[in-house]
Amino acid sequence: MDTLHVINPSFPTGQVVVSRGVYDLACEKPDFARFIQESLNRHVECDWGDVDDEDKETNNQALKQGLRLLSAYNDDRFPKHGVATIWIITEADRSATTILFPNEY
Repeated sequence: MDTLHVINPSFPTGQVVVSRGVYDLACEKPDFARFIQESLNRHVECDWGDVDDEDKETNNQALKQGLRLLSAYNDDRFPKHGVATIWIITEADRSATTILFPNEY
């Protein structure tokens, strides 16, 4: 898996890290690695992905108040153990952004 790049984020991401499960699948499947990069790009542009409207509004408020941000992105091409979703979480202090499967939380 290549290094993830963030260009012109709407907020500081801190260090971007991926979980072991996400990393392993990205190494196996280049299309999944591209999906991760695309999802990260959406996250830093405040496109919160596949969360409901209430969670989108929570993220919009969290952005203003300096709280944790959570996005979810689905792609049925990459189910692993029945999971086709990744989460991207940026910590409240903006020190780190983590990409993981929900079952790794």
